Amino acid sequence: ALAECDGNMEEAVDFLRKSGAMKAEKKASRIAAEGICRIAIDGGKAVVVEVNSETDFVSKNEVFQAFVEKVAEQALASNATDVDGLLAETWAEDTSKTVKEALVEKVATIGENLNIRRFEKLEGDTVVGYIHGGGRIGVIVAANTDVKNDAIDEALKNVAMQIAALNAKYVSEAEIDADYIAHEKEILKAQIMADPKESQKPEKVIDGMIQGRIKKELKEVCLLDQVYVRAEDGKQTVGQYVAEVAKANGANLNITKFVRFETGEGLEKKSEDFAAEVAAQIG
Repeated sequence: ALAECDGNMEEAVDFLRKSGAMKAEKKASRIAAEGICRIAIDGGKAVVVEVNSETDFVSKNEVFQAFVEKVAEQALASNATDVDGLLAETWAEDTSKTVKEALVEKVATIGENLNIRRFEKLEGDTVVGYIHGGGRIGVIVAANTDVKNDAIDEALKNVAMQIAALNAKYVSEAEIDADYIAHEKEILKAQIMADPKESQKPEKVIDGMIQGRIKKELKEVCLLDQVYVRAEDGKQTVGQYVAEVAKANGANLNITKFVRFETGEGLEKKSEDFAAEVAAQIG
């Protein structure tokens, strides 16, 4: 690079950054559906970020992981509301460049297309985070509480693990839009009417079947209604577990929001050679 720029160090740095950008541009068309999630927490604020790579190998790279941790710290301190806004900001680790330029340099260094895909923040009286599978899943949970201690934090961490495992969509049924329930009822009714036996039942019975199935479905997607995975009796719900912990600690404890990111969800994965994939599974 120095030879290209007649020994001028500043020009050489610019040259390397430009050439890195060109390499990054070439790699940008490649699918980045692997990667990791990372969390940053400061007081009552938390953020979870997902940064993608092309291969699982790179997602285990220490340089890549350190970069994602810095992205999480940047996102937590940022006023940006979306990824474009975050990318345009000055990179906290080196104020001579933007976040996007820092990303481009990492693409050139690591040799794969990398993508800061998304981030989301939460605030509450207390917040906790949980990373599962080395970063495959990242969960943050916010709660309002008038008591802060290790027992409350441990309970919320257990709830975060529940969210990672069972993929709740809502805190409670109160969050669910009436249109969503109406839509689900339509689908269930269509399924029943398509069944030769069930469709012959009286309308009142069909309505009861629909209500029963909706109730079952809501129990699966609403966090507080799910059976707590560590329940000793196999019946205690998450809501009952949280209430139990609150009572034991003399606290008013309410989970207000959570965010669950799973790396690569909704992204097209690179198609591998089928024969090689089968061979790898066998041997």
